[in-house]
Amino acid sequence: MPKASLSQASPRHLSWEAYLRWVDELTHYEIIDGEVCPSPTSTLRHQRVLRSLLIRLHQFVQARGLGEIFTALFDFVIQREPLRTRQPDLFFLSKAREREWQPQLNEPRLEVAPDLVVEVLSPADTYLRRKSKLQDYHALGVREVWAVDPEAEEIEVLVREESGYRSLGWFRGEQPLPTQVLTGLALTPKEVFQASEG
Repeated sequence: MPKASLSQASPRHLSWEAYLRWVDELTHYEIIDGEVCPSPTSTLRHQRVLRSLLIRLHQFVQARGLGEIFTALFDFVIQREPLRTRQPDLFFLSKAREREWQPQLNEPRLEVAPDLVVEVLSPADTYLRRKSKLQDYHALGVREVWAVDPEAEEIEVLVREESGYRSLGWFRGEQPLPTQVLTGLALTPKEVFQASEG
């Protein structure tokens, strides 16, 4: 079966079947109810913060054999019809749930929840956009979400409860992040943001 390109689909709209045949012509996107929504190009500051987090989380997870940390670009399917996907900046897949994701290593998408999602906020991330993402991550079953604000140099930690996410607060400076997923992690916003200065 031939691969579909975005231009071959109805105007910027994809069904599940078309999505499976789609050749990704974009670098970063999410699909909201079938509509392909390109994400803006990230800044160097965004990339530095992301790199800082990746290095620290990878070192912690690898040293303890807890699982694996991955970066975008990678799709998580929230639902097939109407099609919704998200691409978190960073995500953690635990070894404890390896049977769920290991068989899909060669797939360009997952329909199982990561244990932790990290989103580095940009000016394009309005309140409504953030709320929509959190609703999708909750529907998928993500246990914990970090919202990282490079401008304010703060990080919010949110934990999943039955009705939605509960914020444990915004943390800055030398306040340790109270993660429930990466137990034992000693990480402060100051470490993340100072390392991202260059």
